[in-house]
Amino acid sequence: MIKATVNGKSAFAINHDKKVTCNDREVNWSAVQLPSGDYSVIMDGYSYQAQVLKVDRESKTVVLQINQQLFEVALEEPIDQLLASMGIKDAMARKVNDIKAPMPGLVLKVLVTPGQAIKKGDPVLILEAMKMENVFKATSDATVKEIKVAERTAVEKGEVLIVLE
Repeated sequence: MIKATVNGKSAFAINHDKKVTCNDREVNWSAVQLPSGDYSVIMDGYSYQAQVLKVDRESKTVVLQINQQLFEVALEEPIDQLLASMGIKDAMARKVNDIKAPMPGLVLKVLVTPGQAIKKGDPVLILEAMKMENVFKATSDATVKEIKVAERTAVEKGEVLIVLE
């Protein structure tokens, strides 16, 4: 069973074993993708035009536009529900990882300072390795706790360059 929360308030329990049910009520539906990329959906005798505007696999959310109305749907799969029932709901959340050198190289430039808040995708360091400049980017939102290297210094593979929290 998948739990779907629509616009942060309406909750639905969806089961799709042999037949599709929503909150224990059988739902008859079909959907066809149109050449425009939209979907034509027929559910319980009613016709809807749906468009998928955004899919965020990491946060398990989908933004849909159905008949000109926006719906944000948050999904909980069985594993998410099990972890929540055990009190460890955020166990699947991405762990903030320190930035390590994937290969030996020379630190050309450190682009952050201790205490700085960084966002996923922000450049944090430039490492020259095998005559190429490699820009390291944050893999998640974090705060720079400590910088372990100085510019123009050599580093070894696996060496921690920046500690994040």
